[in-house]
Amino acid sequence: MSACVPAPADSARTKHVHPPHSPPPGPRRFRIAGADVSASIAVFLIALPLSLGIALATGAPLQAGLVAAAVGGIVAGRIGGCPLQVSGPAAGLTVVTADLIQQYGWRTTCAITVLAGLAQLGLGCLRVARSALAVSPAIVHGMLAGIGVTIAVAQLHIVLGGTPQSAVPENLAALPAQLANLHPADVAVSALTLTLLFLWPRLPGRVGRVLGKLPAALIAVAAATALAALTGLRLPKVGLPSWSSHALAALPDGPVLGLVAAVLTTTLVCSVQSLLGAVAVDKLVAARPGLTGRVRRSDLDRELLGQGAANIVSGSLGGLPIAGVAVRSSANVAAGAVSRNSTMLHGGYVVIAALLLVPALELIPLASLAALVMSVGLKMVSLNHIRTVTRHREVLVYAVTTGGVVFFGVLEGVALGIAVAVGVALHRLTRTRITHEETEGGHHIHVRGQLTFLAVPRLSRVLHQVPHGADAVVELDGSFMDHAAYETLQDWQKTHTAQGGSVDITGRRPGIRISEPVEVDDCRCRPWTAWRNHQCERPPTATAPPDAGSQDTTGVADLTGGRGGTGGTGGTGGAGGREGTTTSSPTDLARGISAFQRNTAPHVRGELARLAREGQQPSQLFLTCADSRVVTSMITSSGPGDLFVVRNVGNFVPPPGEESGDDSVAAAIEYAVDVLKVRSITVCGHSGCGAMQALLGTEPGGAQTPLKRWLRHGLPSLARTPGDGDGADGPRLAGRAAADTAERLCLANVVQQLEHLRAHKSVSRALAAGGAGGGLELHGMYFHVGEAQAYLLAEEAGEDGEAVFRRVLETDLTA
Repeated sequence: MSACVPAPADSARTKHVHPPHSPPPGPRRFRIAGADVSASIAVFLIALPLSLGIALATGAPLQAGLVAAAVGGIVAGRIGGCPLQVSGPAAGLTVVTADLIQQYGWRTTCAITVLAGLAQLGLGCLRVARSALAVSPAIVHGMLAGIGVTIAVAQLHIVLGGTPQSAVPENLAALPAQLANLHPADVAVSALTLTLLFLWPRLPGRVGRVLGKLPAALIAVAAATALAALTGLRLPKVGLPSWSSHALAALPDGPVLGLVAAVLTTTLVCSVQSLLGAVAVDKLVAARPGLTGRVRRSDLDRELLGQGAANIVSGSLGGLPIAGVAVRSSANVAAGAVSRNSTMLHGGYVVIAALLLVPALELIPLASLAALVMSVGLKMVSLNHIRTVTRHREVLVYAVTTGGVVFFGVLEGVALGIAVAVGVALHRLTRTRITHEETEGGHHIHVRGQLTFLAVPRLSRVLHQVPHGADAVVELDGSFMDHAAYETLQDWQKTHTAQGGSVDITGRRPGIRISEPVEVDDCRCRPWTAWRNHQCERPPTATAPPDAGSQDTTGVADLTGGRGGTGGTGGTGGAGGREGTTTSSPTDLARGISAFQRNTAPHVRGELARLAREGQQPSQLFLTCADSRVVTSMITSSGPGDLFVVRNVGNFVPPPGEESGDDSVAAAIEYAVDVLKVRSITVCGHSGCGAMQALLGTEPGGAQTPLKRWLRHGLPSLARTPGDGDGADGPRLAGRAAADTAERLCLANVVQQLEHLRAHKSVSRALAAGGAGGGLELHGMYFHVGEAQAYLLAEEAGEDGEAVFRRVLETDLTA
């Protein structure tokens, strides 16, 4: 099969051969799951107003939005490689399409959409979809933020009753005059729409949970339409011309270079948004219990083919450009869709609505659609994305891309972002700090950053400051050294050694030396390299000498004598050459402290000094097991001063009382609640807990050791845990039953210890206090060590009344 022809949807289905001596099976009956039907209705109710609003924002005929929504659902839904992604007119394409319509007219814009679809087909055939994901997220998020700002500023004029200009600077300049000449009817309808969009998902109580299932966009537009109709407001409304006069694509008319740039821009924005959306949908699918095996992961190349085919059809029929839409895709997954049938059905519903519901659609006020699209544009400027790019020191790339898109255009803004991203990468690559310090033991030369040929002049100058015959230590604190730097360092080492001096070249960890221009740190487990109890992947050429276990010689070699042997610090290298064996020694602690003092302390010293002056003010008490695999700061991404941590065997909270209580845990709870005024307490259990295993294996009677006396605090948890033959599942984990009795006990123990926690006087007082600033929250948490996945105890029990632990996810979908 050619790479350009998408595989049929059922190509991987196993062929079943009917048994011998039985009649052949009858024709297969097409069936649609009920979940797909309900999900398609939910998506349709969201897609209908958004499609009209995006068409309004671009200046295209309003029917073009309906055409694109129908084609995106049917064509892209059938051919695309992401079964649950919903395609259609996207907010990310609004600015691009509006510019094309203004510059070339509507019919030529349709032709550009067709050409962009052909370009996407070519990219799909070349199987380059994965390479599109190499674009820096800061550029993608900056592009979407710039588009969102442009949309919001333009639609604000329609919200206020005016007409938007062609560019953001012009819209901003015209805004004071527009504010001075408000149209009360348009403002009232827009205000109602925005209010419902904000408040509808936040309705409290059981009624809120029921009504919240209806899309806020549909409710907002419907309410605004009803207000305009009942009060007789005179304001512009949706005008859908007859389908007989609908404009179709025409041959492109304009300068060749301009048309090529337009096609490339449309192709880029459509493709990147669709591919990123497909990756995000995969994350949502993986989070839904029982769906991972039924819905295959996205085939990104096939998704490009599906998007290309949809754009060809949409452009030919006079529709807007098409891309994967995050809002509709996330709603599709959340509504329970299990196959591509939901996407295709929603496209069919749009066709029916476009043919039969025209009189109802023409009652919708344009100001309501503008308010809806403006809210979508504002959501595209995500504070979460800004925090992320700031944390990764890419805020400059994000800001330049956003500003470029706002003031110059999408293609120009992306080009500026790419240029700045390349410049930042080169700056980081060439930013190497080389320092020389003379100590009592000799001379210490510290190289921070990547050691490339650009840093060779500075390196050579500093190396020659070391006197002849002196002892020198060269520490390479980076991950790469090229050939020019390697030869410079090797030649100087040979010369200095010949003159009676000594040279010790180390990496980021004591005892690590560099033998040739390869990556400095061969170990891929950097956060734990100072310790040995982990599996560490090493290059296949690494070998372990017989005496490797006696010292830390990972990657040790002499620059004067070629390659040396590689000892193991544990894992696959093995200590002493024993594969898979892990060892530890008293020097591990000193080595780890030394690494902290050298690498981490300089970065946190200021923060720790502030905490030392002000005292600790943690917001949470975190009570967890003493198991060495549960690293609280890593799991919670917390730092100094964030958590007040109590650890014990089995994460027990002994109930209060002289006989059964435990003053150590009780004192920590009292201090955290009454003195530190923590706002929440979390009890965290974990998989494979040794205390729970001991509880299951404890025989009554026998000698009362300290461990047995401590484990008595887990007996209530054991009593509420159903066994394998009891017919009950006990607490559930992300929609599934616990894997075995041990896991059931681990989950039940978290629930039971929360009950013990509520019995403590300080906790009960804080819970009863309530109110702003005076309340206390209790949380249950379960950490699955093997999956590296955290689960939080849901506030509401499941249908069977048992506790349910929900998976904690990272979901990044942009409207």
